[in-house]
Amino acid sequence: MPGATGTSPSRLARAAREALEAGGALAAALEHFAPRTAQQDLSAAIADAFDGRGTLIAEAGTGTGKTFAYLVPALLSGMKTIVSTGTRALQDQLYHRDLPRVRDALGRGLKTALLKGRANYLCHYRMQQARGEPRFHSREMAAQFQRIVAWSGQTKSGDLAEVEGLGEDSPLVPVVTSTTDNCLGSDCPFFSDCFVVQARQRAQAADLVVVNHHLLLADLALKQEGFGEILPGAQAFVVDEAHQLPELAAQFFGEALSARPLVELARDAVAECRDVPGALAAVQEPARALEQATRALRSAMDDLPVRGTRLRAAELEASEAALDALVDALEGLAAALVPLEASSPGFEACLFRARDHAARLRRWRNLEADVEAAAPPADPDERAPLSVPADAESVRWYELTARGFRLSRTPLDVSTPLAEHRERSRAAWVFTSATLAVGGHFEHFARKLGLVEPATLLAPSPFDWATQALSYLPNGLPEPASREYAAAVVDAVWPVLEASAGRAFLLFASHRALRDVAALLREAQAPWPLFVQGDAPRGLLLERFRASGNGVLLGAASFREGVDVAGDALSVVVIDKLPFAAPDDPVFEARLDAIRRHGGNPFRDEQLPQAVIALKQGVGRLIRTESDRGVLVLCDPRLLGKQYGRVFLDSLPPVPRTRDVGDVRAFFGRECPEPAAPTVDDLF
Repeated sequence: MPGATGTSPSRLARAAREALEAGGALAAALEHFAPRTAQQDLSAAIADAFDGRGTLIAEAGTGTGKTFAYLVPALLSGMKTIVSTGTRALQDQLYHRDLPRVRDALGRGLKTALLKGRANYLCHYRMQQARGEPRFHSREMAAQFQRIVAWSGQTKSGDLAEVEGLGEDSPLVPVVTSTTDNCLGSDCPFFSDCFVVQARQRAQAADLVVVNHHLLLADLALKQEGFGEILPGAQAFVVDEAHQLPELAAQFFGEALSARPLVELARDAVAECRDVPGALAAVQEPARALEQATRALRSAMDDLPVRGTRLRAAELEASEAALDALVDALEGLAAALVPLEASSPGFEACLFRARDHAARLRRWRNLEADVEAAAPPADPDERAPLSVPADAESVRWYELTARGFRLSRTPLDVSTPLAEHRERSRAAWVFTSATLAVGGHFEHFARKLGLVEPATLLAPSPFDWATQALSYLPNGLPEPASREYAAAVVDAVWPVLEASAGRAFLLFASHRALRDVAALLREAQAPWPLFVQGDAPRGLLLERFRASGNGVLLGAASFREGVDVAGDALSVVVIDKLPFAAPDDPVFEARLDAIRRHGGNPFRDEQLPQAVIALKQGVGRLIRTESDRGVLVLCDPRLLGKQYGRVFLDSLPPVPRTRDVGDVRAFFGRECPEPAAPTVDDLF
């Protein structure tokens, strides 16, 4: 395999390379297509994996064009292929924009399908149940519901993305969609018109299906999102944005119970009473008790940290009493539903849900193997040993939100079940992303997914880093744990923002640091518009930032991905600290302890690789096209003061480095910095 095993390329690999070369099919059909050697190498390696039903891990630097690189061999092979992306937005972009262009250029008339999870499709039954129910908290919400009703008679796909103005986080979405818990299956009176069933049928008949990671993992974990399977028939899988897969897999192979499905169960049970005489008298009070018990548990957990282990929650007597009451409420509702089970499929489903939620809650509450966890020291490479549940297979923990909670059991290692599913599929598997390697190696990612001796490829970015970018490491910053650090970051970044006239993205390791720096910039009356995460919805914030022309965007961890701002609007990326995982993450801490108990080094084997990949994601926001230019500001003094700093620097693109802010001013003062700024090796 080119760039991997050194064996001769297959016929499919040669055809894929030719299609992407100058004078090839894509260059002939697409006006702005530019041949790229790295893209051709990547496509050929993917084709070889397809041809040999092998496994490939490929890091494709920003600008490589990895989407075309995997679509070309997928379409040329004729194999049934599942392409999985990170988000629904990427799904839509891939299916509606990129796939038709490549398919038309190659002249391949293969059947394709877009398949999303059931939460994206209108449920006729749930919509009918919601009619006349007092679930709408505002006139706007009621009006939007009526628009959905009108649209339901016109849509062919049932995909709620078609409804204008309906956001993914709208409270209406769970009202008009089903879950695996509340779906009535073939007993539903609308089964013949079910959009989920229709979408699955289209996917089963297609040659290439675009899914997202949630749906892919739901199938692999045998938590079916619909009816019938599509994955067993697939001959090849392409997992794009593959760096997200290990953490998502841990969620799907685990178990969780949150406040929302409990409240929805109570309301659904009452709604089912409409068509069964006398049912309301039996169900109304137990349903009300369940809602009250759910809210009471959230209130009782107010005195707990936002995240913690099961054992930490058990220390609070009020929380334990509220958990007792919630179990009683679920059992009370189940008892009320037993006599009604045969009267409607809806009551049967509600009874199943009540019993399932109660069983999950009992499993989560089991304290037999729990051991208290010690608080970690501040410096990530000097952490003390931790104690977690003696059962190393999983950790039970909770997380609180403003109005809700989530009780989770998460496995610490998903490599074995993932490896078993891959082996069973007998398919080709390709994992690709811009951020998979650590110091040029893939061992960390391969171990997470249970990949044994996979083929690997590093496809470098085609950007001219020597002229398009500059990395600035400010002098004199204190240790990141010091109280003066936020102010020092502002002092270091201010001259950069003056040189760039704003147009910057400041990325923080914590929300507290974000708030502190935002406050300091406002106090200093910064002359640039500030766009701070949390002040507005993410999409609106990015839209305003792009339109401002000179804005400064401030974001935390969730902004490391998805901030795609090409051109002059984003010319500076500032990273305040190396993004080591937060010490309040119970799953991460339990994982570190498991590594330690098995003789590994938690910092080397987990903390450092995870932080390197997270840093690469943030750095990737800077240069998005061949014409972009920008400055990367890395504030953390540990990059040069700690031995592990070299691993971070060696994992980043080959950007010239400087410690002189004058080089930054020169970069923005003329077309390109000549001579190029000295590297850190030159300086030290």
